[in-house]
Amino acid sequence: MSFTEVLQELPTLTFEQRQVLIRRALELDDSPLDQAEEALVESRLMVLREDPKSGLSLEEMKTRLRSHYGK
Repeated sequence: MSFTEVLQELPTLTFEQRQVLIRRALELDDSPLDQAEEALVESRLMVLREDPKSGLSLEEMKTRLRSHYGK
């Protein structure tokens, strides 16, 4: 099936089928984390769980990124 044919079929899929399709496509695109990266993520999540105020809201992060990168 060509890419164009897949796109034409998308409207006929149920919501659940589209979700599965998107999830599988994202899984193909994801590169797995190595052990060091996984440990870093877990340690940062543990800190956040212990002190939820140590993290930033999405809006605060956007503001900081925009001020740093000028967009």
